[in-house]
Amino acid sequence: MRDLANDLELALQVCHFPPGTSPGVPGFCFITKNWRGRPLTSYETIVNLIGNTTTNGLTVRAALDANRYQTGIEVSDEELARVHCTAATFHGEWNYTIQPRK
Repeated sequence: MRDLANDLELALQVCHFPPGTSPGVPGFCFITKNWRGRPLTSYETIVNLIGNTTTNGLTVRAALDANRYQTGIEVSDEELARVHCTAATFHGEWNYTIQPRK
């Protein structure tokens, strides 16, 4: 994100929903209604249920990202210090702005 902010020379506002609050995501209620208690037996089932959700005005698309990503990557204090972050006034632990390098 730091590199993207620098490349675009734009401030990037990042907002995360806290754990357990996915119903706050727009369209989540439509996705859950579409599931109607069907067992989520595979990734394909999940992607198809999400992708086949219809609403008034909201376009829902879903695709499975089958790439493998390394886990356990740690960011050093020095690396983090090079990111120009400003915490938001509302829940700064989840919401912040990454400023581009001057």
